[in-house]
Amino acid sequence: MADNTVTVPRKACTLFLAACVDLFLFYASGFHVSLSVCGHLTRLWVSAALRCLALTSVTLLGLRDPKPLLIRFIAVHSLLPAVFETGTKVVYHEETQCGLLADIRCWLMCAGASVAAALFWEITIPDSNDAAAGNVRKQKARVLLLRVLHMYRPDYLLMGGGLVFLTLAVLCEMFIPFYTGRVIDILGSQYQHTEFTSALLYMGLFSLGSSVSAGCRGGLLLSAISAFNCRVKVQLFGALTKQEIGFFETTKAGEITARLSRDTNLMGRTVCLNINVLLRTFIKTMGMISLMMNLSWKLTFLVLMETPLTGLIQNIYDTHYQRLDLAVQDSIARANEAANEAVSSIRVVRSFNAEKHEAGRYGDCLMDTHNLKSKRDTVRAVYLLARRFTGVAMQVLILYYGRLFIQSGQMTTGNLVSFLLYQSNLGDNIRTLTYIFGDMLNSVSAAGKVFEYLDRKPKVSADGTLQPDQLRGNVRFNSVNFAYPGSPDKTVLQDLSLELKSGKMTALVGPSGEGKSTCVSLLERFYEPQDGDILLDDKPLKQYKHRFLHKKISVVNQEPVLFSGTIRDNIAYGLADCSLEEIQEAARKANAHGFIERLEKGYDTEVGEGGGQLSKSAKQQIAIARALVRQPQVLILDEITSSLDSESENKVQQALANCPNQTLLVIAHRLKTIEKADEIIFISKGRVQERGTHQELMEMKGGYFKLKEMERNRSDG
Repeated sequence: MADNTVTVPRKACTLFLAACVDLFLFYASGFHVSLSVCGHLTRLWVSAALRCLALTSVTLLGLRDPKPLLIRFIAVHSLLPAVFETGTKVVYHEETQCGLLADIRCWLMCAGASVAAALFWEITIPDSNDAAAGNVRKQKARVLLLRVLHMYRPDYLLMGGGLVFLTLAVLCEMFIPFYTGRVIDILGSQYQHTEFTSALLYMGLFSLGSSVSAGCRGGLLLSAISAFNCRVKVQLFGALTKQEIGFFETTKAGEITARLSRDTNLMGRTVCLNINVLLRTFIKTMGMISLMMNLSWKLTFLVLMETPLTGLIQNIYDTHYQRLDLAVQDSIARANEAANEAVSSIRVVRSFNAEKHEAGRYGDCLMDTHNLKSKRDTVRAVYLLARRFTGVAMQVLILYYGRLFIQSGQMTTGNLVSFLLYQSNLGDNIRTLTYIFGDMLNSVSAAGKVFEYLDRKPKVSADGTLQPDQLRGNVRFNSVNFAYPGSPDKTVLQDLSLELKSGKMTALVGPSGEGKSTCVSLLERFYEPQDGDILLDDKPLKQYKHRFLHKKISVVNQEPVLFSGTIRDNIAYGLADCSLEEIQEAARKANAHGFIERLEKGYDTEVGEGGGQLSKSAKQQIAIARALVRQPQVLILDEITSSLDSESENKVQQALANCPNQTLLVIAHRLKTIEKADEIIFISKGRVQERGTHQELMEMKGGYFKLKEMERNRSDG
């Protein structure tokens, strides 16, 4: 098979040959003018056809399979002089210098305009084969942008007012350069006091109107952004709290807080402010172009040639900057996670003398962020340099051709000054338009991460509707198999079946890590089993309403968690209509009422962050009261007595015994606390190995008996 690869030297030779052929034909068309062989426009169109045919032939022979972009460039480059001259003749009834006499300057101008047109086409409508991935990214960004705009719907009135003041500010601002040029013309010609005063008055009025309108616009839009941020943060936090426990085990806390703080702010401010700048700049640009066309349509077309080049530079910048900015965001999230871990576990850090290690780990994360920011800022610096260079080059061209037009009488000095002021602003506006549009699409990458959480459906559904008036509290595990989401290959429960009977105390015992706490997590619906069912009164747990289920099933953990606030707030946590009498009754059952009453503020005593101002046993008693105040039908106690003294333990057990219809599940490592249980279930390797009363299991001399003997030996030792 023949090799169709075209080498670099061959490409260079083809380009050089094409340029020579095109220059020859371009000058030949000018030679026809001196001989007056045919009409002016006819000569241009014939020349355009010959140039297009010749360039296409040379390209096909040299490159074999040229890209569509190159073919389009050849067509535009060949036809542009004829199209431009015909349009000028029809609209303005005059002929340009390039149309009358072909030279190298005209050829370079046409080539530059053709390159600009090709770049504009490539940016706005890229070839599918070359930019499929980019199209997908931009399409996704546009969809996200529309979603953000839709979320601003409650603030449309504020945004509408901002748009009105924005339009007024732009209209006032546009006329300031016009009257500046008017003042220069008045001073440069015969001075007339009335016209001079009138021009100054209009300049002052337009400046005042622009400033007042801009201030009102900014105030309204900032109010809209603030309301939007509050609304999105609440929605995102609500969506996060509905996720299953496995989500929080696999997602770092630093990443979640970054979404809640940084990304929501970026999503609100950047999008709204960019739309503000985009609309303002667009309106201003259209007005400026119309005024510039009245001053000099030729110079206006020259200025507009800068737009595609600016767009190309912006496109390249957006691609690299967005990638680095996303990397910076992730790096900041990792640094926050490292700091959060160290602060939240400061006791462990201190006990292992790991302060230096944690500081080094945090420093490494910050250094990664610094390096990524340096790369990102370097890309931005190069972009700003390129943007400034194109702006300066365009101003030099404007000054050169402006001088020629003044000498030929096509412009006045004041008109050129006004045009230069407009051109300076227009160049900035065009660059701003391309920058803002790209930055607006880039900024929604933060919105994409927020929407990813907002749209995420919890893997443990909370759509149940069942909430019966009467609940017996019978619980049954039927052939349950389960593995944690973080370790799907490690099965924790294997074909586990057990039953918790209403009004009975059932104890789960066994070696650590064999599945006891996992049963509690499944009963709390923190996870869904991969196989099997968990039934409550012969109905699957997922059919029960979420709020109803977690009121009827309460759990007290070995390490209870209290929240900042008062003791009263912590006992009534999650209950909107809980009276003080109910709180006190629950505290009595948990043997907590006595020590609470002895506190200076009683139930209004602040517990501190995480309950840090209370002892471990006090926290445990408050946690028990928090569970009992709900009057649950199923109560789960996960090794809660380890923090209680013997007297408190006996009182709690007596209080629980006074609830005869309550299903009680106890997980214990101290076997002495569950000897009076109605049924003891020994779990090992994710399966039920033994079940029965304490006496029955001791007579079996199996796993429970061995655990009991080990505990007795430790006590004796």
